[in-house]
Amino acid sequence: MTVVIAGAGIAGLTLALSLHQVGIACRVYEQVAELSPLGVGINVQPHAVRELFDLGLEDTLEMLGVRTREVSYFSKKGGLIWSEPRGTLAGYRWPQYSIHRGHLQMMLLDAVRARLGSDAVVTGCAVSGFEQTGDGVDVRLARRDGSGKTVRADLLLASDGIHSAVRRQLFPLEGPPRWGGAVLWRGTTVEKPYLSGATMAMIGHEWQKFVTYPISKPDPVTGEALINWIAELKYEPGTGWNREDWTRPGDFADFMPAFEEWRFDWLDCPALMKKGGFCFEYPMVDRDPLERWTHGRVTLLGDAAHAMYPIGSNGASQAIVDARFLARQIADHGMGTDALEAYEEARRPATSRIVLANRGNGPDQVMQVVEERCGGVFDDISEVLSRQELEETASAYKRLAGFDIETLNAAPPIIGASTTDRARLDQNGYVV
Repeated sequence: MTVVIAGAGIAGLTLALSLHQVGIACRVYEQVAELSPLGVGINVQPHAVRELFDLGLEDTLEMLGVRTREVSYFSKKGGLIWSEPRGTLAGYRWPQYSIHRGHLQMMLLDAVRARLGSDAVVTGCAVSGFEQTGDGVDVRLARRDGSGKTVRADLLLASDGIHSAVRRQLFPLEGPPRWGGAVLWRGTTVEKPYLSGATMAMIGHEWQKFVTYPISKPDPVTGEALINWIAELKYEPGTGWNREDWTRPGDFADFMPAFEEWRFDWLDCPALMKKGGFCFEYPMVDRDPLERWTHGRVTLLGDAAHAMYPIGSNGASQAIVDARFLARQIADHGMGTDALEAYEEARRPATSRIVLANRGNGPDQVMQVVEERCGGVFDDISEVLSRQELEETASAYKRLAGFDIETLNAAPPIIGASTTDRARLDQNGYVV
């Protein structure tokens, strides 16, 4: 019995590790010729950190990431709107990590190759399509030199991103991703951390926003760390923009003038960006929720299933949870359609709600409310927004995204003791 995974991103690699954990053979096919640590900073929320810990990656994650201490929202004038603790400081049993996306991916890749073998991830070879028969899937592979072949699998699990070839075959009329009008310029700068030293700061409002947080621990000599930053401007959707691509260089002239006055006593936004010296440009896009992910022995996960705006620091976390749910259902229901249907029933409605909530600005909406009510200028935030409004906005999104504290702390593990009936596991939960 074999599984083909399309795409070696965070979802695909987590899935490979999870399938291995429950004793199911798989192989990952990735179109990129050589995987390298691309991208900038992301956050991994406690519900996803729990899953990475359950995969035995706790020590590596702790070494690579920064435990996020708090998230703080500020107006465009630098006034504090709302701040709340994160991870274990908020009462979770697991931390939240800020981390370089590429380092997280490489951590997963190293673990896959160590546990599944050096040939578990085939690079330079994309899943280009498939044909289903009664008892399996013929998966078409395309190499970068134009050659190709077909491999036989019991299941095809597509985690091949927002431009998924598998999704395109299932929904040929869908068209390109949906752009809502926002453009992000993202970069990193080596600088001393601000505020708590591990604060995620969100500044501005819906039409102009600056987000920043450290993604490495401070150097013991200089005290400097790698600081992730995002400058965001929103335009009317009819303006149009280039195709989204994390590797396209950005031009500081396109956005820096809008942020020249954003200098506060605790952070100088333009100075931080200029010191970095380089950035990527990325139009913020998503896709409409689908009515179905699973078609026979084929299903979608991660961005291929539910590409969402990077609001609420939740995209990578949802991909990790997808992978764990999917592996659990295959372990429970076997290598057939019942497993994929059970996975979709659990995950598709939940992630669809998050996609739509992020279009409504998610928890960042508190900044827009302040902008509309007082233009970002206030002496006492309680005269603009009540504490009840602030707390409810924050807690409602956690409930929606599946990581409110009480529910998560009380929930059983996704892959737990029941899987030991199907494979002999070592003391760390890995197949032996």
